[in-house]
Amino acid sequence: MTHVLQHVLFPLERDPDVLPLYSDPDVWTTIAKKPVRVSDDAHVDDVLTRSSFRVRSGRRVSFASYFNAFPASYWQRWTVVDSVRLTVRTNGTGTVIVLRSNAQGVQQRVESVQVEGTSTSTFELPLRTFADGGWYWFDVVADETDVVLEHGEWATDAEPITPGNVSLGITTFNKPDYCVRTLATLAASASVLQDVDTIYVVDQGDQKVADQPAFAETAQALGLQLRIVDQPNLGGSGGFSRAMVETLAADTSAFLLLLDDDVEVEPESIRRSVQFSRFCRTPTIVGSHMFDLLDKPILHAFAEMIDTYYFMWRGVLPDQMRHDFRRSNLRQTPWMHQRLDADYNGWWMCMIPTQVIRDIGLSLPVFIKWDDAEYALRARDRGYPTVSLPGSALWHVSWIDKDDSQDWQAYYHARNRILAGLLHSPHAKGGKLLSNSRRLDLKHLLTMQYYAATMRHRAIRDLLRGPDHLHATMASTMPELRAATKGFTETKVITDPELLPTTWEGKQVFPDDDDKRTDPTGLSLMMFTAKAAVRHWRAAVPQGNRDRPQVELAKINARWWRVPSYDSALITSADGRGQSLYQRDRATFRRLWKDSRALHRTLERRWASLSRQYREALPEYTSVEAWQRTFENQR
Repeated sequence: MTHVLQHVLFPLERDPDVLPLYSDPDVWTTIAKKPVRVSDDAHVDDVLTRSSFRVRSGRRVSFASYFNAFPASYWQRWTVVDSVRLTVRTNGTGTVIVLRSNAQGVQQRVESVQVEGTSTSTFELPLRTFADGGWYWFDVVADETDVVLEHGEWATDAEPITPGNVSLGITTFNKPDYCVRTLATLAASASVLQDVDTIYVVDQGDQKVADQPAFAETAQALGLQLRIVDQPNLGGSGGFSRAMVETLAADTSAFLLLLDDDVEVEPESIRRSVQFSRFCRTPTIVGSHMFDLLDKPILHAFAEMIDTYYFMWRGVLPDQMRHDFRRSNLRQTPWMHQRLDADYNGWWMCMIPTQVIRDIGLSLPVFIKWDDAEYALRARDRGYPTVSLPGSALWHVSWIDKDDSQDWQAYYHARNRILAGLLHSPHAKGGKLLSNSRRLDLKHLLTMQYYAATMRHRAIRDLLRGPDHLHATMASTMPELRAATKGFTETKVITDPELLPTTWEGKQVFPDDDDKRTDPTGLSLMMFTAKAAVRHWRAAVPQGNRDRPQVELAKINARWWRVPSYDSALITSADGRGQSLYQRDRATFRRLWKDSRALHRTLERRWASLSRQYREALPEYTSVEAWQRTFENQR
C-alpha cells in the first residue's frame, strides 16, 4: 500500500513574501560568503492552484524550499522508511531534475528526465546516506513554452509502526477570532480531516469562540469532529492538560496535536506530522516550527535545546534564530542541511503520542512557561525523543514586540525554570542555574524593574513551600500577580502623549544598540556591574530626578547596561503603545537585593532535599486524577 508522506503544495494567498517558503525560482550567487540574489523571478501569478505551479518558458524553478523539499535525514534517522518515491506530473516540454544535499549543504544531482506533453515522472530515492543531514528536492526547467507542474508527492510503500488518527487540542484565551479562522481552515481541508478524530477547543476566556459570527457555519462544517470545552483560565498548561484528559477518555486517537490559538495553520503540516509520527521507530514527540505571523518569511527557530548547566533554553545553532527566507533560502543556507536534534518543541504546534501521555502523565500544573520543555525532558528520561520536523510549521504571533520577563509573567519565568531544574538538572545544586538567577535579579534591580524582581522573589518563596502549592494556586496566582502591579510605576504604560512628563535631557538615541557586540563582556562586564551596584546601593537620588525623569529612551536603547546610569527614565513599552516611568529607589534596591541573596542562599542549601521532594511527587501532580480534581474545583 502506498502512503503519501508529503504533498507538493503552494500558497493561494497572493503574498510574494510567502512564496520563497514554497519555491525558489531565483538565481543566486555568493559575495563575501553571503548569499546574494542575482535575479528575482518570483511571480505570485505562477501559483495556479494549491497543487500546481507554472514554470515560464526558458526558466528554471527549484522546489528546494522549506515546504516542498523532503527532509531525508530526519526520515532516515527516526522512521522505518528506507526509501521514498517522488512522483511529479507535468504538462509541457522541459526537464525534471532531482537533486539532494549532504550535511554541509553541498548540492548533488541525482537524476533527470525529459518531459513532453502530459507526463508523470517517478523517482525511487533511497534513504541510506543522510545520517548527518541532507534533503531531496527537484527542479523543473521549461523549454520554449511554459511547463505546468500539476502535481507532486513524496510517498512510501513501507507500513506504519503506529497506525491511527490524531485529535487536536487548541487552548484559547480571549482570541476567538484567531481560533475561528483556524477552525475554518481545518474545515476547508478535507484531506487533513481524514486523519483527525476530534478537535477539542478548550475555551478559557470570557470572549467565547462560540459567540463569534462565523462560528456557527464553521461548526456545522466540522460537525461531530468539533467539541468546545469551557473552563476557567488555567493557562496553557491547564488548557493543554484538559485536551490530554479528553483525548485519553475518548480512547480513539493514537496522537494528540497541541495547537496555540493566535496562529495561522498550514494544514498540510498536520498531515506531515501525523505521517511522520506513524512511521517513527519508537513513540516520538513530533514538533513543528514557528514562523512569524506578522513577518511570514521569518522562522523563529529550527531546533531548540536546554543548556542543562544554566538550565535555559536556546537554539541548537545561533544562526537559526529568526532566519529570513527572503535573504537566504534552503539552497543558500548550509546550516539548515544538518540534522539538528531538539531537546523540546514549543507547544504552539506539537504532536504527542497518547502512549506517551499514558506513560508519563500530563503537563506540570504551572499555568504558563516551561511546561513544554519540562514535558519533553520528562519524556526523554523515559526513552521518548522529540523531533522538530522541517516542513511542518505554522505562523504564530511573534514575541519580538513583547518583553514578558518584566511583567507578571516574570513570576512564571523564574518559578517554572527553577522547578524544571529541580526535576531534571543533572548537576549538583543546579549547576549555574542559581548564580544565573541571582544575576537576573541584579539586572532587574539595576534597570529599576522592581516589580519583576519582587515577582521573582515570590516565585522562589512558593517553590520553597513544596509541590502542594502547584495545583492549589493554579487559578489564584495570576490575578494576584496582576493586582500587585499597582505599587510600581514601571508597570503603568502612559499611552496619552499629553500626559507624559517632560524630561531633563530629552530623548537619547544610540544607533549601534542593535549590534550585540557593544554589550560588555568579561572584565568590563564585571567592572560595570560592580560600579553600578555600588552606585545604586549608596547614592541618593537627587530630588530633581525624583520630580522629573532624566531622559527618554526607545526600547532598543534601554539596554541593561545603559539604564543603570540614570536615576529615572521614560522607556517605551515593548509593544510601542506608550512609555513607562522607571525611577531609582535606593531603599527598594537595598531591600530587594538583600532578599535576593537570602532567598538564593536558602534555595541552594535546600536544593537536594527540594529536588528529591518534587521528583518523588511528580507522578502525582501530573496525573489525570490530580488534574481532574483541579478542573472540578474550578467549576
